[in-house]
Amino acid sequence: MKHIMSFGILASTVLAFASPVLAQTVFVSTQLRPIEEATVVREELLKDVGSVDYVVEEPPQFAVRMEAERQAGKHTVSLVGALHGELSPLADKDTLEPLDDLAKKLAASGMPQSLLDLGKLGKSTQQYIPWMQATYVMAAKKGALQYLPAGADVNALNYDQLIEWGKNMQDATGQPQIGFPAGPKGLMARYFQGYFYPSFTGGVVRTFQSADAAAGWEKLKALWAYVTPNSTNYDFMQEPLAAGEVMVAWDHIARLKNAISAAPDDYVVFPAPAGPKGRGYMPVVAGLAIPKGAPDKAGAEKVIEHLSMPETQLLTASKVGFFPTLNIKLPPDLDAGVALLAGAVTATQASKDAVISLLPVGLGDKGGEFNKVYMDSFQRIVLQNEPIADVLKAQGATMAKLMTDTKAACWAPDAKSDGPCPVE
Repeated sequence: MKHIMSFGILASTVLAFASPVLAQTVFVSTQLRPIEEATVVREELLKDVGSVDYVVEEPPQFAVRMEAERQAGKHTVSLVGALHGELSPLADKDTLEPLDDLAKKLAASGMPQSLLDLGKLGKSTQQYIPWMQATYVMAAKKGALQYLPAGADVNALNYDQLIEWGKNMQDATGQPQIGFPAGPKGLMARYFQGYFYPSFTGGVVRTFQSADAAAGWEKLKALWAYVTPNSTNYDFMQEPLAAGEVMVAWDHIARLKNAISAAPDDYVVFPAPAGPKGRGYMPVVAGLAIPKGAPDKAGAEKVIEHLSMPETQLLTASKVGFFPTLNIKLPPDLDAGVALLAGAVTATQASKDAVISLLPVGLGDKGGEFNKVYMDSFQRIVLQNEPIADVLKAQGATMAKLMTDTKAACWAPDAKSDGPCPVE
């Protein structure tokens, strides 16, 4: 699936919800939820496109809302913005308008067909229009580079080198200098699903309680000795990086952007480390879709066309750090921080040992429970020092039940399954 990443890597999406307002296109989004990003959407990205009511919702609430409107047959939402995996359940229930005419226009405008095909969600018609793409990377203050282990390439690190780097920084400064977004609203679950598990096990669900997974958790415990305890309070790593609380961090590109754009000469940005099975990474695709029964289908199509224009896509990259889905080059005068992030995305995609891990598909409104399996495992194994085998057995049972209940089939990098994805 490497061909998906035509430019950057796939990013997160926008969903909006609101009560019906006369002559407004209600746009519900699961992406760009933070107030700063939502303000950019309302005041800049949707400027001059008509009357649009942009409302953000957490993914579980979004799924509940869309299902409630479907069952009631009473629709208030005309446009949704969400991740590939969040839109898949809507397509499975045949609740999205086909967008083939729009897709043809965008293909002619330079949107890669491979990316448009992803928006079909396995169906014969276009279910969503790819809107933005992103991924997760690591960033470091340039002052941290002096502590790199001898011979280490920051663009091709492995976990042993990251651990040694962390030890060197802590020895020199007296403080742990690595940070992760393990706070209540951080994206740490995506680290486990897209980076840690693929790198150590080559899978996400099938390999959850494997011997390779146990070895990976041992390695993470070794790394965590050099991770600041404040990580369990961090939701966005740009703040602690900018404040000098950490020198090295992992996070979503949009949640690193502000710090790096404010002082681009102070940072290096690079791929996450590799494990025994390769260098796991998660492309994030956000799409725009129109629910069947939308009260303002024409307005929704107008918004999709506007957000898919080259100038709007470049403005999105500049303002919120999500990269275009159109096959367009970033201009040389683009924000220097975004350019640094783009370079790390390209380096990640180009890694010979890259292992792509897609966002979860088929979980419906159970995505939060899926994330919780990984976060509970992390808390019990790393933070509470419980026996790894016991935790993986217990959490593996929870995972297996979740897969059975949702009937979710395996997704990459796990091998395909007939029926629910098994925990082996």
